[in-house]
Amino acid sequence: MSLSVAPQMKAAVEATDLVMQFDDRRLFSAQKLRFVEGDVIYLQGDNGSGKSTLMKLLAGLISPSHGRVICQGFSQPAWWQAASLLGKAVYLHQHPYLFDGTVKYNLTYGLSTRKSRTKALQQRLEQAINMAQLADLLQHSASDLSGGERQRLAIARAWICQPKLLMLDEPISNMDKHSQKLVLAMINQLKMEGTGLLISSHQTCGLTALCQQHWHIKDQIIHTSQHVPNLDTQQDNSVMGSHYVIAK
Repeated sequence: MSLSVAPQMKAAVEATDLVMQFDDRRLFSAQKLRFVEGDVIYLQGDNGSGKSTLMKLLAGLISPSHGRVICQGFSQPAWWQAASLLGKAVYLHQHPYLFDGTVKYNLTYGLSTRKSRTKALQQRLEQAINMAQLADLLQHSASDLSGGERQRLAIARAWICQPKLLMLDEPISNMDKHSQKLVLAMINQLKMEGTGLLISSHQTCGLTALCQQHWHIKDQIIHTSQHVPNLDTQQDNSVMGSHYVIAK
């Protein structure tokens, strides 16, 4: 008897009945959040509201105080591997971790797990180097890079691997305008390729203009909306208005 093949499910991370608190201080809560391949979401909140913590939860790096976070639509792990959120939704910190070694080593490290370096993969590597303007830095130590160069390297490294879900924590903060334009181009390319993107920022910018959904951590609750504020509506961010609902 042949087994029927289920239709391809989009990759997703879903959180239900979510509560995060430290000791007696509640950081945020949400009834339901769903981050799906192809989504482009602007995550907004004041400093200390929990934006980075939420991303770490969805990446499986930390556990919630209450509720559960599950993933769907990813390839099944081998029988000897524990089913885990780790590696599903990729989290890129504002100050990304880079390996000891050269820029080229950092760019190609993730490719070492591939069984073969295909022509298409080699072309994508070269395209990432060009888009991030790293060609003259390939033999430089990653530890010698400026803040903007480090961020460009980290995003280029993620761009090469084509993650299904990518979370970017303040990706252009403290970055010069030239680097901002390069990063924006890479992220826009990922959007066009269908990568799910969750982008945190404390203010609207060119990156948030790419977004089609809005998550806002306000008054310890994660509100969700299909309305993304622009530079004009941002001025009235003290009012939630009728655009928002509590995540459920």
